[in-house]
Amino acid sequence: MNTLRQLPNSALALLLCVLLGSVAGAFAEPFGDAAYAVGQIYISIVTMASVPLLVVAMFFGLRQLMGLPRPGLRIGTMLMLAIALVAVCAFAGTLIGVAAAPGLHMSDAAHAQLGRLILSSSGDAGEVRMALFAPSAPGATEHAWALTNVVPDNFYGALASGRALGILTCTILFGMAFAALSSEQSKVLNGIFESIYRTLEALIDYANLLLPVLVFGTAAHWVAHMPREVLSAMSGFISLFLISTAVFSCIALAAIAVRTRVPFVRAVAGLRASMLVGFTSGTATAAIPHTIEAMSAKLGCSRGVAELVVPFGAVFLRAGSALYFALVATFVANLYGHSLGVGDCAMIGAAATLAAFASAGRNGVSGIAAAGIVLSLLRLPTEAALVLFVAIDLICDGPRNLLSVLSTCAVVALASAGLQPDRAAAPSQPRMAYGESIVVRLAFTRAQLAMAAGCALVAASLIVVMGIGVGAR
Repeated sequence: MNTLRQLPNSALALLLCVLLGSVAGAFAEPFGDAAYAVGQIYISIVTMASVPLLVVAMFFGLRQLMGLPRPGLRIGTMLMLAIALVAVCAFAGTLIGVAAAPGLHMSDAAHAQLGRLILSSSGDAGEVRMALFAPSAPGATEHAWALTNVVPDNFYGALASGRALGILTCTILFGMAFAALSSEQSKVLNGIFESIYRTLEALIDYANLLLPVLVFGTAAHWVAHMPREVLSAMSGFISLFLISTAVFSCIALAAIAVRTRVPFVRAVAGLRASMLVGFTSGTATAAIPHTIEAMSAKLGCSRGVAELVVPFGAVFLRAGSALYFALVATFVANLYGHSLGVGDCAMIGAAATLAAFASAGRNGVSGIAAAGIVLSLLRLPTEAALVLFVAIDLICDGPRNLLSVLSTCAVVALASAGLQPDRAAAPSQPRMAYGESIVVRLAFTRAQLAMAAGCALVAASLIVVMGIGVGAR
């Protein structure tokens, strides 16, 4: 069992799964499709656990944070840092897209290939459908819809429909009220939340055993179904996004190393498991247990801060998505010959920030739909353009999640300033892994051993005498 637990944390094992999956996709497509289906089950399990984990972790984390120095200032700092990091990635992605101009100097053959892909995916591309009985005030309806998404009138309805922003609002309000209660009033509920929190962590940890199967199946699916012409035509955008993500990830790792006062190499080694799981799983939620353990036990940040920020950041701190949406907007604008001014760049940065938060709780292709917020503001063909990015999502999903995970770790490191490092107490209070037990050592003096031997001798004699008596009768 311990060997299986090490596989999702081994870069060599995951690389081997990629190679084997590529071979299966080329020569044994049904086998690869079966592994891909199992991988989708893994993603469903992790997504299922993400929302309740977020809710319970917010309750429990806020309760713990109230015992730290200056809790209100620290919570405000966390929120501001999270918003600032997403906005920085969005505006930086806009500037990178304008400077590099992906899609501007594309060949005629590449343009023709992308056009054929859009037409083949859109079906009845020539039809334009109009509603005869449209709402009289569509603008008001849309604003009301957006308001109920942020401040829902039914928390259970928000949970059932998966409206992540509404879930966040209700969770923060309830969590702050729960944190304000005295320890006597919330003792029972605090124990329940702790048990649920650890159970969901264990569920994700066990589900990560399927991570090599997901990597194998994803590689096979990509090799079997990725159109080579589309990959060639979108190579400029893909390479720009991968390079930008790598640069921002290194900056985040450097900030974590400086803030935790450890060498850069040690920071990378401590976060290795989190980065591997986040990069290969297709969801930032799968890396929650590894990230909390790495930031607290290995890098010395406050565990209370980590347990509050990491689940929250895994769902809502979408720095990688903000960078991606900004580059998508600039690429589509260049593809359709739409020149970008200063006002357009500012609008793309702000819209990409909003779209990143709007995509909270969504992974993979479902999260790409939020890019329509940015494209619609530029009056670009949203549905047709998104077809191109759905085709390459398997390549871009991992780097997006990796940058989001490292951005969350950077917030934990910055928000833990001035708190007692957790790694100092690690040797005296070791954290047991799942399935391990604590060894108890007993020490006796000679007098105690003599007394114990005498008692055992007397007990044995009584048993023998009783046996003789029963036999004599």
